[in-house]
Amino acid sequence: MAKITLSHLKHSYYPNPTKSEDWALKELNLEWDDGGAYALLGPSGCGKTTLLNIISGLLIPSHGNVIFDEEDVTDLPPEERHIAQVFQFPVVYDTMTVYDNLAFPLRNRGIDEETVKSRVTEIAEMTDLTAMLDRRASGLTADGKQKISLGRGLVRNDVNAILFDEPLTVIDPHLKFQLRSKLKELHQRIQNTMIYVTHDQTEALTFADKVVVMNVGEVVQIGTPEELFETPQHTFVGHFIGSPGMNVLPCEIKNGAAFLNGSKITTTNKAPKDIKKAEIGVRPEYVTFSDKGIDADIVKVSDAGRFNIVDTMCAGQSVKLLVQEGASIPTGSAKLAFAPNSTRIYSDGWLVGEGGAK
Repeated sequence: MAKITLSHLKHSYYPNPTKSEDWALKELNLEWDDGGAYALLGPSGCGKTTLLNIISGLLIPSHGNVIFDEEDVTDLPPEERHIAQVFQFPVVYDTMTVYDNLAFPLRNRGIDEETVKSRVTEIAEMTDLTAMLDRRASGLTADGKQKISLGRGLVRNDVNAILFDEPLTVIDPHLKFQLRSKLKELHQRIQNTMIYVTHDQTEALTFADKVVVMNVGEVVQIGTPEELFETPQHTFVGHFIGSPGMNVLPCEIKNGAAFLNGSKITTTNKAPKDIKKAEIGVRPEYVTFSDKGIDADIVKVSDAGRFNIVDTMCAGQSVKLLVQEGASIPTGSAKLAFAPNSTRIYSDGWLVGEGGAK
């Protein structure tokens, strides 16, 4: 296990990058504690896999350093970093048994058979593979093969970190929950440093202690699932985390306060006087119908099981709110109220004022 530090790291696939968009990974500085569970979350093409491959040594960064504990490993190949990596598609030896697949990393390092048997037996129990040890891997389902890939990463004692690159992509939806739960359980048991790449917010938020949200090659916010949901530092985080995502509405700023359609909106933060483009962000969970508030027109009501998603038009903008199942919903027009402690002002996407990122 190792503490992982990324210092002034950035990467381009172009030989001579000149523009911001030439960088697949813009400069970042990150520190991951030894034994932590982390997720890299963001849309396709945002730089998640590039960053993971730099950590593993499959890619050498254009600039910056990768440090494991106190050792600079930037130029070391993967085999010298003691990294285990689990990819999107299961990588197994089909002609071998499950036992031999799990034993392969140890035998390849000259470990004695008694230790091999002990470790394989232990890891098979952890990954629910004990009953399959004598079966050929070719006969297993995709989730069974992915468990082998996971087990091969766990079987070694010298692993600094285990990296997962969207490991549940080929898994049937009804099995994803089981494997996510198994990963979380395994981390709690073995306390290896784990980094999990995904574009699925459910996977990231259920697996990780801290989530690194990425967009267009840069880190937008790092935080616990609760921090990302309750206090998005950028409107992108507000949109990307949550279903439905955060409502973002253009507003006017007067003396640091936000005004929507001429009505003052109470927010948790104040805006600087020189702010130009401003927006307010509030999650659907914190919008309610009220006797006093902003005028809105009801557009659509969608049944989402335990609650209804109500689409409205407010000050010329779409605003969604969540209403508990069975609660009354106005028809035609209504007034909306925004919870003051959960409504914030943003400028150019970033949270402003006290607690703001920029």
